[in-house]
Amino acid sequence: QLQLVESGGGLVQPGGSLRLSCAASRFTLDYYAIGWFRQAPGKEREGVSCISSSDSRTYYTDSVKGRFTISRDNAKNTVYLQMNSLKSEDTAVYYCAASKVFQPVPYEYDYWGQGTQVTVTS
Repeated sequence: QLQLVESGGGLVQPGGSLRLSCAASRFTLDYYAIGWFRQAPGKEREGVSCISSSDSRTYYTDSVKGRFTISRDNAKNTVYLQMNSLKSEDTAVYYCAASKVFQPVPYEYDYWGQGTQVTVTS
């Protein structure tokens, strides 16, 4: 079964940084668009960022533009989400997911990781 595993979450103060990783096993990420999603308690899952498979086009939701950067290293079969200038409202469980289409909506994604908690607090 195809698997995605997120790592890199944790507790950070406002203004701090974290880098999330999404590693794939049993399949190659090269052929998939990869999205990062987050879900805070009591809220719907939202698309944060995604990167296309072939030409590395990127998408960012407005609230993270200029602060987050998505990238992929196909040699390592891993996608990253660099998060800078973190705010308390970034607190959520972050999930990565794989899709054959480049869209920042959860229903387009077929494979999901288990999530990693990001908590931004002073």
